[in-house]
Amino acid sequence: MTSSTESYTQGDTTQTLLEMTLGDALDHSVARYPDNLALISPEQNVRYSYRQFQQKVNLVARAFIAKGIVKGERVGIWAPNCEQWVVTQFATAKIGAILVNVNPAYQEYELEYALKHSGIACLVMAEKFKGNNYCQTLQKIVPELAACESVERGELKTEKLPQLRQVINLSDNHFNGMQRWSDFCELADTISQRQLAAIGQQLDYHDAINIQYTSGTTGSPKGVTLSHYNILNNGYFVAKNMNFSHLDKLVIPVPLYHCFGMVMGNIGCISHGATMIYPSASFDAQTVLQCIEDEQATALYSVPTMFIAMLELADIDDYNLTSLRTGIMAGSICPAHLMSAVNTKMHIADLQIAYGMTETSPVSAQTAVDDPFDKRVSTVGRTLGHIETKIVDVDSGDTLARHETGELCTRGYSVMLGYWQNEAASQEIIESNGWLHSGDLATMDDQGYIQIVGRIKDMVIRSGENIYPKEIEDFLYTHPAISDAQVTGLPDEIRGEELVAWIILRPDVSPISVEQLREFCRGKISHFKIPRYIKFVDHYPLTVTGKVQKYKIRELAMSELDLVAD
Repeated sequence: MTSSTESYTQGDTTQTLLEMTLGDALDHSVARYPDNLALISPEQNVRYSYRQFQQKVNLVARAFIAKGIVKGERVGIWAPNCEQWVVTQFATAKIGAILVNVNPAYQEYELEYALKHSGIACLVMAEKFKGNNYCQTLQKIVPELAACESVERGELKTEKLPQLRQVINLSDNHFNGMQRWSDFCELADTISQRQLAAIGQQLDYHDAINIQYTSGTTGSPKGVTLSHYNILNNGYFVAKNMNFSHLDKLVIPVPLYHCFGMVMGNIGCISHGATMIYPSASFDAQTVLQCIEDEQATALYSVPTMFIAMLELADIDDYNLTSLRTGIMAGSICPAHLMSAVNTKMHIADLQIAYGMTETSPVSAQTAVDDPFDKRVSTVGRTLGHIETKIVDVDSGDTLARHETGELCTRGYSVMLGYWQNEAASQEIIESNGWLHSGDLATMDDQGYIQIVGRIKDMVIRSGENIYPKEIEDFLYTHPAISDAQVTGLPDEIRGEELVAWIILRPDVSPISVEQLREFCRGKISHFKIPRYIKFVDHYPLTVTGKVQKYKIRELAMSELDLVAD
C-alpha cells in the first residue's frame, strides 16, 4: 500500500472502461442519437446528423476495402481540418487499418521520413495548404507519379517507398498517379455493408489503430502507436470530466492531426453523442468567435496562444458567446489574468486545464468542474480516472514525498503500445511494470493536484543553481503589461548558462522598458532568476498546434547575441 504522504495518486475507478472499438463506439452513439448533429464544417457546407455521418464513414470504409486496404496496413492522412479527415479517421478504424497522422506543415524531408518509417500503403492528402503545395512536394519524393496514369486499384510502384501503392487527393483536380476523393468514394458500391460488418467483427479493441509522430526536436520523430482502447477511453473520460452530453457542441480549431483535436475533440464528442464543429481549415480568431455565435456552441478547445488571439480582438464584445459553458486549455499552464478573461469575456465559467503527452493518449491529469480558481491557474488538476501518477527522483527512481520536485510518471490504459518499429526507444520510456516516464518535472500537493515545473532537459543550471524556466514565466505573467512570456537558457562561459526571456506585451497597456521589467523582478524573485537577456517580441515560433518552440527561441537568441553552444 502506497503512503498518502508519497507523491502518488490513482484516478477514480468507479466507472468501467469502454471495451469496444472506435467503430463500435460510433455505432453505439448513432443508435442512441441518430438525428443529433455529429459534424458541422461551415467552410465545406457540411452538417451531418449521426446517421448521415455513419453512412459517410461506412461508405469510405467500404471504398478502402475495395482499394485492397486490410487490417494493420497504414493509411496516412495529410490534410488540414476538414470533413474528410474525421471520416477517414473512423473509416480506417472500421476496417482495422492504422491511421497515420501526417503534420500539415511537413515539407519534403519530413514527409518522406513519415511515409517510409510507418510504411504507409495509402496516402489521403489535400492538394495544398497555406502556401504548401502538397502535390508538388509528393512528386519530388515520388517522381513515378508523373508516369502513373491508372490508379483504380493501386498500380503505383515507387523506388523510395515500396509500400506506397495508392494516393487519394481531396481536390477535384486530376493529378497523375492520384485518385480524386470523389472517384475513390464511388468504389464503395463494389463492397457490401455485410462485408464491412464481417471485418468489424474480427477486430479487437487492443489492436493498434493510430500512429502519431512526436516533434523530433532531439532526433528523428518517433511514431507513437495507440490502440482503440487507448484513445477511445481517453477521449471519453476527458469529455466526461467536463460533464459532456449529447446536447453539447464543441468548437475544434486545434489541428486534428494532434491528439488534442482527434482524441479529445473528435472521439470526445463521438463517445458522448455531442457535435464536432470545425470553424475553418486552420485557426482564425474571428472565424472561431463567429462560429461559436452562429452555432450556439457550448464548448471550446484551444491552446493559450489561441485564447490570447481571440481575447485581443478589438471587436470581441460584438460576438455573442453566452452559449459557452466549458472548454479546455492545453499545451501550457493558464496564467490567472488569462483564466479570468476567458471566464468573463468569453463566458467560459468552467474552463479546464488538461495535461498529458501523445504517449499517454494524451491526457493523464485534468482540472475538474468544481476546482477552485487558484488550482486551475497553478496546477494541471488531478489524475484522470483509471490512471495512476507518481513523482519520482530523477536519479534513483524512488517515489518522492508530497511537494518535492521530480519526474512525473504515468501508468494505466492510456499508455501507448510503444514507438512504431523502435523497441529500444519504447523500453527507455516505459518500465517493465508499465510506468511511463514523461520527462516532465512536477510536484504533487497534499490534495493530489499536480504542478508542472518544467522539462528535465529544459532545466537551466546557472552557477550551480537549478532554475526552472516555468517558475519565472509564471512570475512574469503577474506583470499587468505582459501578455505572454517564454524563458529558456543560453550558454555562458562564466556561469554555464544564463536566462533569456522573450516577452509579448499586451496591446491595451502602456509599454515597459527592459529596465522597468528588471526592477519589477528585483526583490520578488531571486537575483539569479532574473533574466540577463530580455527581448520584447510580437510573436513566438510555434508548432502547427500552437505550442511555442523553445528550442527555436534558444537558437534565434544565440544567433542574435553571437553565442556559441558548449
